[in-house]
Amino acid sequence: MKTKFTKALAALAFAAVLASCSKKKDIEVVPENPGNFILAVTPVASTGVADYLVTASSLDTGKVSIVGNGTEQDGTYRYYVTANNKFFSMLYGQGNPGAVTAYNIVDGKLNKLTNFVTETVQAFAPVKDDILLVKVPRTISATGTTNALWYRVNTTSTSIAAEGTLNATEPTGNGEIAHFSWIRQIGDKVWAPFFGIKNSSFHTDYPDYAGIAVYSYPGMQLEKVIKDTRTSFIGRYFTDGLGVVENSDVYAFSSSVAVNSGVLTSTKPSAITRIKAGTTEFDLSYFLNFEEVSNGHVITNWLYIGGNKFIAHMEPKATRGAYKAGIRLAILNVVDRTVNAVTGFADPATISSITTNNYTPKDGRYGYVGVNLTDGTTWVYKIDASNATATKGLKVEGGKITAIQHLQ
Repeated sequence: MKTKFTKALAALAFAAVLASCSKKKDIEVVPENPGNFILAVTPVASTGVADYLVTASSLDTGKVSIVGNGTEQDGTYRYYVTANNKFFSMLYGQGNPGAVTAYNIVDGKLNKLTNFVTETVQAFAPVKDDILLVKVPRTISATGTTNALWYRVNTTSTSIAAEGTLNATEPTGNGEIAHFSWIRQIGDKVWAPFFGIKNSSFHTDYPDYAGIAVYSYPGMQLEKVIKDTRTSFIGRYFTDGLGVVENSDVYAFSSSVAVNSGVLTSTKPSAITRIKAGTTEFDLSYFLNFEEVSNGHVITNWLYIGGNKFIAHMEPKATRGAYKAGIRLAILNVVDRTVNAVTGFADPATISSITTNNYTPKDGRYGYVGVNLTDGTTWVYKIDASNATATKGLKVEGGKITAIQHLQ
């Protein structure tokens, strides 16, 4: 049963917390902050609660609060994507179908456009005028083909336009299921980096290769599998490991976190590789050993900000894990092959979590990352790639940030 956390309960709980801290202090009421930035925030007053969506006029300064503000989402686990200047909120139904709600911004406030239901999916991304969603199986079929399901949500009509199946074991060629870490439009195709999983587990007997399945669109026919044995798989579970720079070269990261029998088994380093524009083969002249240039870290996520630069999330190699998200930041220049640690960011010892769904204007300089601190405060940090520094920006009250997006 899902817990319904209403605005009234949120306000009462938050007020009670403030009152217990100090009866002498007045409770600050944070007004709405109309704007074109959207933040998904999970209330901290209880567990198993739904996100709230709030707007903000700026990420650099000011405050927002979910207490008495925001649009409550239906269901506990949500994931978000922006396409065609619309914000899509999707319920992760944990195996069950989930609601998808689409919004735009009118006069700085969220405006609900539609609500419909799809299957719970493991990978999704804008492709042309659609959002493509893929539901990957975790069990090999006892008879017949082991199929993944795909759905095309048209972003103009905000409805499901088509659906189909694809052979989930064909890309690996070794009997394991190709579990897509993410999907991305490259040219007029869909590229799906994958990691192999054994029947009913996330373990693999083949940890030391990277694979990308290339599909036609909109037909979703497998055309090719691009492979490289210099790294482990690309991306991570529910994490996009591909980045496209201005000249259309494609870069890929590997965290080197393949697992078998509960043990990390890849012998390859965490690294960055490249596929040059217009080709479908890894460029063997390019290899960036991330562990070496970062002084012993692995990369766990990234945000492309333009100008060949990424904000990279890092974790020390000694403490890496299949699902451990790095809470240190660095500026990665894939052309210069440099990694510079960000200064001014929160001390890792004070960080509860950082947001992996973040925003950049793609100006080659700035990015914004949500940070939830152990003292209970939550901030948006502004990252300046020109000097690899971070500064506190917008403060978020009443919950933890899970996503930062922007609409025009």
